[in-house]
Amino acid sequence: MTATIFVDTNVLIYALDDADRKKQKAARLWRAELWRSRQGRISYQVLQEFYVKVTQKWPGARDQARSEVRDLLAWRPIAVDGELLEQSWKIQDRYRLSFWDALIVSAAKASSCHYLLTEGLQPDQDLDGVVVVNPFPREPGTLPAL
Repeated sequence: MTATIFVDTNVLIYALDDADRKKQKAARLWRAELWRSRQGRISYQVLQEFYVKVTQKWPGARDQARSEVRDLLAWRPIAVDGELLEQSWKIQDRYRLSFWDALIVSAAKASSCHYLLTEGLQPDQDLDGVVVVNPFPREPGTLPAL
């Protein structure tokens, strides 16, 4: 895998959640490959959502969530600034996405990602050069290298 891949919050949460073992296994495979290849990217928005959702779902996992967030800082998170907001609004209007989804797509673009790993958007959709990939029916090695 040579293309950079932006990872949405839901994939990171599924890696911890044993309620759906199939999705957990897939999310863990993706996460492991992205760590190995050093191609994973995220934003501070993803880190914030991850921390909030994990600590709401599993109140006793606060320390684990914080540790995971600290580790994920190695994925070079993109910060929200004025330029990213402007790009998000353009993407929101063009593709009729929610603001939060448009912010994710904009962060993926800002981090030069070719793919966006999420189950929250239309698979295979090209959003300004960022292709949506649903990680659950697809394995890491199946993406074309760019």
